[in-house]
Amino acid sequence: MSLVGLVNLLFRHKLVPMTKNPVHSRIPSASTIRVSEISRPPSWEQGDEQPLLTSPIDKLSQSSLDESRDAESQKWIGSVSSRENESRRLRVDARLISDATIGLSDGLTVPFALTAGLSAMGNTDIVIYGGLAELTAGAISMGLGGYLGATSEAASYRAQRKKTENSLAANPELVLSDVAEIFSPYNIPRQTINDLTKHLINSPQLVDFFMKFKYCEEEPSASRAFVSAITIALGYFLGGMLPLIPYFIVDQVRQALIWSIGLMVVALFIFGYVKTGLIEGWRGERNIRSCLYSGMQMVVVGGAAAGAAMALVKLFKSYHN
Repeated sequence: MSLVGLVNLLFRHKLVPMTKNPVHSRIPSASTIRVSEISRPPSWEQGDEQPLLTSPIDKLSQSSLDESRDAESQKWIGSVSSRENESRRLRVDARLISDATIGLSDGLTVPFALTAGLSAMGNTDIVIYGGLAELTAGAISMGLGGYLGATSEAASYRAQRKKTENSLAANPELVLSDVAEIFSPYNIPRQTINDLTKHLINSPQLVDFFMKFKYCEEEPSASRAFVSAITIALGYFLGGMLPLIPYFIVDQVRQALIWSIGLMVVALFIFGYVKTGLIEGWRGERNIRSCLYSGMQMVVVGGAAAGAAMALVKLFKSYHN
């Protein structure tokens, strides 16, 4: 018999619950301490008795169990982080969706209304040439507007950042009050805010903190203006080409108009549905209703614009005659 087994056989510590005494101190008195009892030959399955010493085999098995649990936890953490990275890669930039929405919504509405209005003239050539001229000018104008808007946003960010740097350099004591103002809606303890302020004062990211949390401004990328211009211009041109396609195929203006209306109803509905789905999600009864509502809304707006254009052209034509 090994030394470990002999010690465990002769000496057994029986676990006895301690009674709590709320009046006295937490240190137990001598009367509450139970001495170890020598019991009958022990059984290792007993839940209330534990060996004083553990054998090397028990330690080895426990170490192997801990290592396996650590490996499983690391594997789970790795799978979670990989899923988060994958979802981050698949996430579409909200600003890109905004630019595409601006270009496509105007491209699907304005040229459609123009071609529908020009179809009242009864000549497909007029519809095609007028539509192409409007598409070219509109795409250039929309792209230029997106470029100028993005450059103005970048200039505003740089100016605000420079102003913040000068303000913090001139009045460093205002950091505490500004940080307290930022976190005031969250009921954070004052001591925590003081510790955070002490850390931020010596941090090189102090200006970034104020730009993000006080002024709610993100630094735009260097290619932001160019990407915005291309996205808006292409969205406008591609969206505006759809109502012109039937006029290239069909010689009769009335039949081409019917085809153009049917094509644009489908295109406007799909655009509204997909736009809302990308922002709010595709699953769930509530999201599906929102997508359907957005699709119908785009159809109504585009149809109203086309109907108004046709009515005005016919009104001017009848007045001229």
